[in-house]
Amino acid sequence: MVFSFISDYIKHRLSSKSRHGTHSPFVYKLTDEVIYDFKSKDDYKSIEAQRKKLLNDDSIVKVTDLGAGSHLNKNNKKKVRQIAKNALKSPLLAQLIYRLAKNNDPKRIIELGTCLGITTAYLSKACPDADIITIEGCPETAKVAYNNFRQLDLENVELQVGNFDLLLPEIIAEQPQLDFVYVDGNHRKDATLNYFNWCLPKVHEGSLLIFDDIYWSEGMKEAWEEIKANPQVTVTVDLFWIGLVFFRKGQVKEHFKIKY
Repeated sequence: MVFSFISDYIKHRLSSKSRHGTHSPFVYKLTDEVIYDFKSKDDYKSIEAQRKKLLNDDSIVKVTDLGAGSHLNKNNKKKVRQIAKNALKSPLLAQLIYRLAKNNDPKRIIELGTCLGITTAYLSKACPDADIITIEGCPETAKVAYNNFRQLDLENVELQVGNFDLLLPEIIAEQPQLDFVYVDGNHRKDATLNYFNWCLPKVHEGSLLIFDDIYWSEGMKEAWEEIKANPQVTVTVDLFWIGLVFFRKGQVKEHFKIKY
């Protein structure tokens, strides 16, 4: 599995483009102004300070994993610092999620896979006026995340604990439309396609769906290809680590691979 992942990464680097190789005005602007905006921002500082605390936290939690699990550690009792090291999105990726959310300016955000809440915090700081619902399958991990939200004074986040398959359809049903959905959990083909298909009736021209770990496994790669092929999808951006899905009406269907 590791060899396949490395091979996919090398292939992606060789076949992907920078903004200068992108002939879509929409994707060029997105790449130039959002994806490649590496300038430091004040919002990053408090969240990265919280990450540092987690990386030094020796407390132990019992991990309940309802998804595809970890490639790194199958022990269900883990120190918080181990989870922070192995499961949290890197600053580079978490800050990209922040910029994508800020650029999208959603009224509502749904996140599947809270983990310790660092990426959730980035979403909250990016969109302080948005209503954010984040779902975590592990109760003890969720407790750590909730504590982080309190320490960071995040007031627009609702944390729900339970099985994505049960909670997500109910949450979607309550939404008038879906503006921004970030899927980072249960990295299985069938589950990923279910989440995508459940979202479709509520997407609109400004919606952005983000799928994490699209090269995680053969199943995830197959799921990504099926998502790209869906008739409602007009533009996708494959950043290797994550895939962006847009539904822009009147736009020619195009798929882009961008170096990141």
